[in-house]
Amino acid sequence: MPIDAATALAAPPRTTDLAWEAKDVLLYHLGVGAGSQRPATDPDELRYTYEKDLQVLPSFVTVAGGGLAKAGAFTLPGLDINLAQVLHGGQRIELHRPVPAEGRAVLTSSLAAAYDKGKAAVLVMRGEAADEAGPLWTTDTEIFVRGEGGFGGERGESNRIALPERAPEWEREVPVRHDQALLYRLSGDWNPLHADPDFAKLAGFDRPILHGLCSYGTTLKAVVDTVLGGDASRVLSYSTRFAGIFFPGETLRIRVWDEGGSRLLVSATSVDRADAPVLADTVITYH
Repeated sequence: MPIDAATALAAPPRTTDLAWEAKDVLLYHLGVGAGSQRPATDPDELRYTYEKDLQVLPSFVTVAGGGLAKAGAFTLPGLDINLAQVLHGGQRIELHRPVPAEGRAVLTSSLAAAYDKGKAAVLVMRGEAADEAGPLWTTDTEIFVRGEGGFGGERGESNRIALPERAPEWEREVPVRHDQALLYRLSGDWNPLHADPDFAKLAGFDRPILHGLCSYGTTLKAVVDTVLGGDASRVLSYSTRFAGIFFPGETLRIRVWDEGGSRLLVSATSVDRADAPVLADTVITYH
């Protein structure tokens, strides 16, 4: 069924309760590679993998309490989406204060925009989480749906960011485990595209690909550890476009440019496939 953008955009916001515990944060951190690049008991890794003095990587908010699936992104009226046609197009998070290691919040979600790209549609789901103390985070999730364009909507603006011609101030290579997608999906993204070889072939891939949000979290952790002194609470916002696929078992090359004004430009590419792009148009702001 074609996308009925008008109906989906007019749908009232949905609210749902979120709850997470320290074990959910620990599982997420393991799912984005915490503990796998150094000895597991290195103090710099234990701040992600041990409940004592546990900090929360801000990208955890994409899965907290069930993440996108809990928000009902694929069940809005006017949307009838085949998961085999879905790719995660982009993600932005804004942190209003550090995320607690355990908490409860109310998530208010709605369709913020629907863009007609001709052969595909781009849907922007907005989620706003708040607890008793006030706003916690805001997320914008861009969903790219192949074959669902042509519904007559606006095309939307291009937000491409040109990287500086100079060498990056920081560069890091992060090997990604062969079982990383199988571990990451335990945080709530059960799309078989990331686990089932037969489903992946139906979607046009030789084998299961890594979740875009796993690359997203892995990249953020590398930047926090390399640039921000390992202090995840310094991150204010983090946005990216998922520019290409990444396979478990490959190595991620992360480059960071300091733009001044507490703003970093980041790129992530696959070392194994001649620096094929993985994350692009990526910006991190911090204090």
